[in-house]
Amino acid sequence: MQPIRDRAALAAFAGATLLAGGNAVGIRFSNRELDPLWGAFLRFGAAALLLLAIMAVMRLRFPRGKALAGTVLFGVLNFGVSFSLAYYALVYIHAGLGQTLLALAPLAALLLAVAQGQERFRGAALVGTLVAAAGVAVVSQAPLRADVPVPVLLAALGAVLAFAESAVLVKRLPKVHPVTMNAVGMAAAAVLLFAGSFAAGDRWVLPELTATRWALAYVVVAGSVLTFVLYLMVIQRWGASRAAYVFVVIPLVAIGVSAWLDDEPLTVSLLVGAPLIIAGVYVGALRGGDEQGASLPEGPRGDRGV
Repeated sequence: MQPIRDRAALAAFAGATLLAGGNAVGIRFSNRELDPLWGAFLRFGAAALLLLAIMAVMRLRFPRGKALAGTVLFGVLNFGVSFSLAYYALVYIHAGLGQTLLALAPLAALLLAVAQGQERFRGAALVGTLVAAAGVAVVSQAPLRADVPVPVLLAALGAVLAFAESAVLVKRLPKVHPVTMNAVGMAAAAVLLFAGSFAAGDRWVLPELTATRWALAYVVVAGSVLTFVLYLMVIQRWGASRAAYVFVVIPLVAIGVSAWLDDEPLTVSLLVGAPLIIAGVYVGALRGGDEQGASLPEGPRGDRGV
């Protein structure tokens, strides 16, 4: 793995990690008053409008053709599918556990990138996967004993796959400005979330509780607009599997914030399982060495990610 010398990327990484650490807690508060898909629609609909306004101020061009199709697909995966599943899961599980499961995203991104010919397979990836899977098994014991439905855990893991695949997809798309990609992607996701909210029979109400309003404001401005613009900047410079390391550090922030604001219990299974997941991701996706999985050379198509 190449030394990290890009200070801008490192700053973007740190910013995305800290801001995203409060996302799951904000979603938990939102879910207490708003139905999940409706809350997700309000979040990404508002964030899309804000980003479109920023696009106008910056005079950024709207993507066309293949770039537009790819940006819409990125939005559907990264915001529509992943957050539909995440909002559903966070009705039943605490933010710390939810974010800990999302720590599998770097390994998932690495393995998906290998499967799709973007990166070479490393033996360490297999070891890391097994260690991280053991961590998930440990973390999952407490919620299963508490009668949390298995579909909830499957939804959280489905969100991981959607996040990971969207990161891999970005590297195959024509170059699009991060603000534009997020604006168009969130707008596409908002349409999907609205349709899902309608199909689910959600109550279409605006938040009345002060806590919900503050939570929604946070996940729109800090947790969506700022976080994902910074995240795309990291993907541009570091690649999918390394950028997804954001999801490894986020649980450390989320667990603390959740314990402080949402009374999340710091159980033994969570405290033991979380380090196992983090260790597995480090070994599988981040650790340097002779068998590092450098990106494969680009083919004749020469498409570059954002």
